[in-house]
Amino acid sequence: MNSRERIQAALAHKEADRIPYDLAGTTVTAITKNAYINAMKYRGLSPLYEKDEVDPISQIVTPIEENLHKLNSDTRRIGAMRIPKYLSRRVILKNDVMQVTDFYGCVWELDPSKDLYYNQISHPLKKYDSTTEAVVHLPRVNWDDYLKIMHYDLAIQTKMVKDRCCIADRNTAGFSENSLRIRGYEEWYMDTMMDYDGVDRLLHIILDDKLKYWDALIDWAIENGVENQIQVISECDDLGSQATTIIDPDSLRQLVIPKMKILFKHVKNRLPHTKTFLHSCGAIRELLPDLIEAGLDILNPVQFTAAGMDLKELKRDFGDVLTFWGGGVDTQSTLNNGSPQQVADEVKRIIDILAPGGGFVFAPVHNIQDDVSPENFWAMWDTLQEYGKY
Repeated sequence: MNSRERIQAALAHKEADRIPYDLAGTTVTAITKNAYINAMKYRGLSPLYEKDEVDPISQIVTPIEENLHKLNSDTRRIGAMRIPKYLSRRVILKNDVMQVTDFYGCVWELDPSKDLYYNQISHPLKKYDSTTEAVVHLPRVNWDDYLKIMHYDLAIQTKMVKDRCCIADRNTAGFSENSLRIRGYEEWYMDTMMDYDGVDRLLHIILDDKLKYWDALIDWAIENGVENQIQVISECDDLGSQATTIIDPDSLRQLVIPKMKILFKHVKNRLPHTKTFLHSCGAIRELLPDLIEAGLDILNPVQFTAAGMDLKELKRDFGDVLTFWGGGVDTQSTLNNGSPQQVADEVKRIIDILAPGGGFVFAPVHNIQDDVSPENFWAMWDTLQEYGKY
């Protein structure tokens, strides 16, 4: 059974030869630069990664193809980079501080002497009194330039897919995440109560941009005869915190989820054979029926430490319609702070819950961060290889 068939079995809620594994198939099922280098050196593998960093803001890199093959990753990512042509577009400031500007004009800065990741230092629409006033000043990307770079990257990326699962990945954050970054956190939360129409307008602009991005990617895939390689369309929007949804569920049902429904329906109309993937952290169990009704097929990262996200209950209540892509080991405590034995034990426990009957693709709860030791990375990987066979 090859990787494509293995993932297809999981998506059809069937057991394959082994549990599929995703490393670097999306920018939320990946590994940071330092964690990757340390882990590879520990086992005598090459620490090299692809030159064009897929998400430099989060310090996410794509392992070289040789290592992805050795690590049995069943997935390959295609899609725009978070900062296209990052190496040439970053600005080097005093004391080697690096600065980049993202798709919506948010400025991010990294000081190598103290930072592990880029930190956001500006919110383009923060200074205005309301989102309604601000939205006309939203920075706009040069689409001709942007798509030219994306098409160049897609041509390289699709050559690496072969018989693996091809995930077409998003280019920016989700609806609420982008809105928060653009407007400013306090301002956006206040505007959801005091300027509903303005918030809704901003979300509609983000929706239009997402539709334009996906149409451009799908058009390119069709023109180049690779549309049937794409098995998964990956989007994101963190709708939960550790304890609750980010705003009350009814507001999310009115503001955000209808736009997800439009987006999911659009990509499925264009590529009917694909499944929709949503990365949404936090306590979102209450929203799962709404997301399923909106067209969701795959849930990530399955943050089982958040309120209401008990894995046994999720598998029982939604395992017939949702594929759980992630949840393989907790990245907030076990993978970073546990012992290798604790990591192995947790991986086994979660496999016992999520693997029966298929509908499970192994990945940790979110990206593997810098604080994950090589010993714990390999404890996770070794356990999956040994214990993850059906």
